[in-house]
Amino acid sequence: MPPPSVPFIQPPLQPPLVLFSAASRPSDGPAAIAVGNFDGVHLGHAAIVGRLVELAGRLDVPTGVLTFDPHPARILRPETAPIPLSTPGRRAELLASLGVDRVLVQPVDTALVALEAEAFYRDVLRGRLQTAGLVEGGDFHFGARRRGDVALLSRLCAADGIPLEIVEPVTRDGESVSSSRLRTLISEGRIREAASMLTAAYRIRGTVIEGARRGRTIGFPTANLAGIATLLPADGVYAARALIAGTGPLPAAVHIGPNVSFGETAASVEVHVIGWSGNLYGSSLDVDFLDRLRETRRFASVDEVKKQLAIDVALASSIAAAT
Repeated sequence: MPPPSVPFIQPPLQPPLVLFSAASRPSDGPAAIAVGNFDGVHLGHAAIVGRLVELAGRLDVPTGVLTFDPHPARILRPETAPIPLSTPGRRAELLASLGVDRVLVQPVDTALVALEAEAFYRDVLRGRLQTAGLVEGGDFHFGARRRGDVALLSRLCAADGIPLEIVEPVTRDGESVSSSRLRTLISEGRIREAASMLTAAYRIRGTVIEGARRGRTIGFPTANLAGIATLLPADGVYAARALIAGTGPLPAAVHIGPNVSFGETAASVEVHVIGWSGNLYGSSLDVDFLDRLRETRRFASVDEVKKQLAIDVALASSIAAAT
């Protein structure tokens, strides 16, 4: 006699977490909503938010964005999941600067990725978020196996009398602006190109750890960063700005990669904050990238290293002042 079948019990769905809520608007109740990863918050995302603000104004409700953490691919295919361009906190900061009243992050787990499209619409969008109107891009997909698309969403919204607006992609040089395109540019070190498609400078955040202290001995002390959760630009030297608590943004020269001139093979991220002499050990440091100065290369002597670093620092200062 076969054993009795065990019914599948769907685990409970975790509620979204509020990352940002404008003090001037109610933190709950109906809202005009946009859903997506919004990774990097680029110009395509800004177009969606702009339309969202317009729709919310007509409906007289706040705006809300629902994003996800981690990226659903981390659960479905972790070996090929994209490295994020932004942390949830940075995403919330950028979306708020575009005029979004509420930023929420939906924890992604097996329960969420197994949720059918209709259930996601019913339980999350209409139930928990009290969606009064929706704005999405044309390539929006939702629900298990990404089965839900804008055609299905349109039918569901029409049945409930919910306005849905679809935003055309923003293009640059004949190609759509997308997070995947930005990953390619940043991973190749093409920072200035990437910056033209972002709503703010590309930023990494790390914790300052103790390094070899070699930079201090040659007149160019650096803050060595660890624990960086987002995509690193290609190896090279970059002009940047460092954001240190209690000060304004300061110009910086950043080296990414191994110090081959000193026989090192392990990659590192070293930030020389121009004009700064304080102790940053153990603190978080934000770095906004402005442009790539050069590739990493091997120098024959310490004097050659020092000469090149002086050139790098002067150029980084000039770029930071002009940007």
